[in-house]
Amino acid sequence: MMLAVTAAILAWPGPVFAQDAGKTPAKTVDINVVAVLEKQAGMYGSEMIAEKMPVAGVHASTIAEIEGGIVTAWFGGAEEGAYDVVIWMSRNEGNGWSAPKPAANGIDEAKRIQYPCWNPVLFKQSNGMLLLFYKVGPNPRVWWGMLQKSKDDGLTWDKPVRLPAGYVGPVKNKPIELANGTLLCGSSLEDAGWRVQMESYVQNRYWSKSKPLNSPLDYAAIQPTLLAYPDGSIQTLCRTKSGRLTECWSHDGGKKWTRMKRTQLPNPNAGADGTVLADGRALLVYNHTRRGRSPLNVSVSKDGKTWEAVLVLENQPGEYSYPAVIQTSDGNVHVTYTH
Repeated sequence: MMLAVTAAILAWPGPVFAQDAGKTPAKTVDINVVAVLEKQAGMYGSEMIAEKMPVAGVHASTIAEIEGGIVTAWFGGAEEGAYDVVIWMSRNEGNGWSAPKPAANGIDEAKRIQYPCWNPVLFKQSNGMLLLFYKVGPNPRVWWGMLQKSKDDGLTWDKPVRLPAGYVGPVKNKPIELANGTLLCGSSLEDAGWRVQMESYVQNRYWSKSKPLNSPLDYAAIQPTLLAYPDGSIQTLCRTKSGRLTECWSHDGGKKWTRMKRTQLPNPNAGADGTVLADGRALLVYNHTRRGRSPLNVSVSKDGKTWEAVLVLENQPGEYSYPAVIQTSDGNVHVTYTH
């Protein structure tokens, strides 16, 4: 599989589907793919980050804005879960993508063993520090969280630090930075059923976490994406095994959360990601299907309840999955994903 990047300009066509957000039974209106494709011509461009990767398998990309460009990272090796899987990185500062280079690995020098790496997450703090969260371990049931910091946009990194026991950091999607500088991280555990929890990184030193937001007996949910709306409310949308994304809401900065419930957005047990745009709308990149990992779609919402289709990024047979999305300071939206 290869990684692709898309830059989409914020000039959306009209809505192609809308979902009933009232009290009537949930329903999803199918996206008219042909109509969307006709309307979106010329709205975006796409390119491969690397035409040929230095390893056989790559997955789970992440993206962040840096001074003068963007940087992306992913895990790659012989295959997912192989001991040689490390975190790779590439940057684009206006002259195309740089050759992928390793940025982190799972070597345990004390035990003289190398574990596979998983799910990197890049995040640029308001103080200018670039953070690289990633996971290390034999599999997602027993992995642990790691963190590296960079003061020069990823050219060099401080020594990696292992997170406290029971914490994995943002498990797939970027955190949000609260007004007090705390990073609210959407996290999840898989050791005893799929459970979502919120982890807070306070003053770049301390960690705290919430109780699980769900019971695996109700919803098997992982990999939350966080959407922080202008009114102060925070929505989390989660990957599930039940055929739809689930959601929880917080109205106090992530301290308390509503009970998890299903949304009207389909989900084929695949990762999704979202961001709140400068104009206050939420944007979500996800597979609008209950089975398979194609098509890959973009929808927007003013309130997180009613969603409108704006782009079909991919609709060919195959896998187009695990998107990561940001809006950069120039107003463009950038999406990376596995192909």
